[in-house]
Amino acid sequence: MSIARFWRETPRRYNLGGSRCLVCSTVYFPPRSVCPSCAQHRQSIGRMEPFQLSGEGEVVTYTIVHDPADGFEMQVPYILAIVKTPEGPQLTGQVVDLDPSEARIGLRVRATFRKLREEGKAGVIHYGYKFSPFTPPEGAPRPPGPAEPSPVPVAPERSAARA
Repeated sequence: MSIARFWRETPRRYNLGGSRCLVCSTVYFPPRSVCPSCAQHRQSIGRMEPFQLSGEGEVVTYTIVHDPADGFEMQVPYILAIVKTPEGPQLTGQVVDLDPSEARIGLRVRATFRKLREEGKAGVIHYGYKFSPFTPPEGAPRPPGPAEPSPVPVAPERSAARA
């Protein structure tokens, strides 16, 4: 990514800024300029507004990464989750400050901004969102999500190979 684009996208990246359609009220992250559900009739053109996500959510599914992508070798094992926000969008992100054995569906999390990488010794430092567990205040509503998570079966040959 070019440095100019990096700085142009800074507000959205560091604030979980999305967009909301003024026609159907659907919230998107990352932001969109046209609503996919209203686009067929062109109703949303010019009717999308900036929208700030709360950063809170609930894990709807996750995996434990043992074979990392380049640059993440020092972090394994780590938790990669899909988090459902109360506003509607589902975000993919790493869950930090939690032992991988404690990960679970339904875990309440909050976005936190952390250093992701650095371009060279004197380069641009890239920050991004990750999620950390938190306990919401008493009586706080839960974000909408699946009523009961269904377990994903693991093929016997895969589980035996790891044992």
